[in-house]
Amino acid sequence: MKRHISFALNIIAIALFIPGITLPMFALNMEMSALLNAAGVTSTLIDKELSILTTVKELWESERFMVAVLIFLFSVCIPLLKTILMSLAYFTRKKNLALQITQFVAAIGKWSMADVFVVAVFLAILSTNHVDTLSQETLSLFGFNISIDISTQTLSNAGDGFFYFVGYCLLSLLASHIASSPYALKRVEPE
Repeated sequence: MKRHISFALNIIAIALFIPGITLPMFALNMEMSALLNAAGVTSTLIDKELSILTTVKELWESERFMVAVLIFLFSVCIPLLKTILMSLAYFTRKKNLALQITQFVAAIGKWSMADVFVVAVFLAILSTNHVDTLSQETLSLFGFNISIDISTQTLSNAGDGFFYFVGYCLLSLLASHIASSPYALKRVEPE
């Protein structure tokens, strides 16, 4: 029974994984305003929504290859490998092979905790919500003092991808835990 539950959770987890990496994890908006005495001007500096895949793409295009590869490896490749292997372990009838696959998945599961790290990084980014800075400058021009107030505002919000990815992480961990329990492979036919 545990094998079936683990497999079902694994399928649900991968269903959450796909929108988790393709939908925006967060939206970031940064605006700068300048008030010159009573007149003001506002400019948007950054306005983007980033998913895991678009983040990897942007990192790669900006030649931050190491970070792009690590995020892609830990947030895309290892989760897919885990799902394929857990499905293989579920469908195999050889008890020893299923046990070896499950143990291997448990071993790489420690490495896939990096996907949880990715979520933590996004949470840290989201903690910048509503960060405002204000600086007041005085410009002297031909004996006149002109007061300039320059402010920036950073807003960030969690996107749908964030919630799907968190759901994937939790269900995947639960499925792996159930699959690696001592009795999960009990009903598999011996070799």
